[in-house]
Amino acid sequence: MGLTLASAYTGAAGAQGLRVLSGAVSSSLSVPMNRAVVVESDEPFAELSIANPGIADISTLSDRTIYVLGKAPGRTTLTLLAPDGTLIANVEVQVSPDITEFKERLRQILPGENIEVRTANDGIVLSGTVSSASALDRALDLANRYAPDRISNLMSVGGTQQVMLKVRFAEMQRSVTKSLSTSLGFGGELAGTGIGAGLAFGTGNLTGGTSFSGSTVGNPLGVASNNDRAGAFGFGLGTGALQFQVMLEALENKGMVRTLAEPNLTALSGQRARFLAGGEYPVPVQDEDGGVFIDYKPFGVELEFTPRVVDGDIINLELNAAVSALDNAASFGSGNFTVNSFKRRETSTTVEMRDGQSFAIAGLLQDDFRDLNGQVPWLGDIPILGALFRSVDYERSQSELVIIITPHLVTPTRGEALALPTDRIRPPSEADLFLYGRTAAPNRPTTGAAGEVAQQDFGGSYGYVMED
Repeated sequence: MGLTLASAYTGAAGAQGLRVLSGAVSSSLSVPMNRAVVVESDEPFAELSIANPGIADISTLSDRTIYVLGKAPGRTTLTLLAPDGTLIANVEVQVSPDITEFKERLRQILPGENIEVRTANDGIVLSGTVSSASALDRALDLANRYAPDRISNLMSVGGTQQVMLKVRFAEMQRSVTKSLSTSLGFGGELAGTGIGAGLAFGTGNLTGGTSFSGSTVGNPLGVASNNDRAGAFGFGLGTGALQFQVMLEALENKGMVRTLAEPNLTALSGQRARFLAGGEYPVPVQDEDGGVFIDYKPFGVELEFTPRVVDGDIINLELNAAVSALDNAASFGSGNFTVNSFKRRETSTTVEMRDGQSFAIAGLLQDDFRDLNGQVPWLGDIPILGALFRSVDYERSQSELVIIITPHLVTPTRGEALALPTDRIRPPSEADLFLYGRTAAPNRPTTGAAGEVAQQDFGGSYGYVMED
């Protein structure tokens, strides 16, 4: 059976006819690479051939049965001829990598995952939706065992893939300073001579400051306060020829600092996000040629993290968090400029937790203690009375810092469902400002999340109370 398609070629020797036979093309025959299939023909054939023996190899088992072996990925054509020379069929043979074992292993390792496996040329194509990024990585790693560097990944990760990270910096600093010192002075003036003499000793400041002298004649003592008369008690007694002075200094300082910062930031799984609330401080820097240029150093609340949704609600976080501020107590001056130092609390770590769980990723307990005892030689060693010739300085500072993180899987919502810090306040009208002296007018929305926030009562006591 054949079909005459056309054509005649006319040469110098005369006309010669050429008939091209086209048999019925069967459906393609799929043969796994390095595997064999047996094909049976409805009609007996006398001759068969393969277009590309490098792709598939054939052999006859009988006049109706053919043995086809896949050798390399690709497509070729198998031709069958009848005993009378007519064309029986052209069979399209497609040789592809054997993925039967790969599919079985994929179902065993990742049961329940909707992953479709196909072949393309000599590679593997993976498509479908998986439940997590870890399942995607496992499927790709397994496929790489069967087709190294020949994998097309068309899979997508389902579920929520956006992470909001809440970081809380909490620091309490408390310091106590106490000091006690004394000074004594004796003096007098020889009558009628204008010559004065005196003796002053102790642990206070005897060289300057505000005088507690009981006499205005010569002021031979000059006993002065070491702390600008803050917490100082002075007593003076004298006659025209004799003066006596006593000064007692006692000072106690207490201080407390509370630092709290709560930056929140949202990012897509696998993508880096950065947040800075603060500013940039100019720092002069000298280059190799001796010139000076300005480099800017950021300060404030800094947060940088990369979330990865590993499996379901398990989140892997790689983060850098810091809180910094200018420290005016330590500065460096050169020429016409002054550079301040920075106080900085910083952490860099990688943790893994579930949605909504919290982790204290950093903490610091610091207790510094210092005391100093100064005395007049020999006199300070006298029992009881020696306290008048000694000065004591005591200083203690305590600091506690903790950094807590909490990740949440989040999805977008409608804009009107979000409350803003400005929802409760609106600019005042002219009557509010000029008649009532109000710098802000209350605004109480009644619907949505803003209405819910507006109904909250912030009255009453709040905050922290610390007693010594």
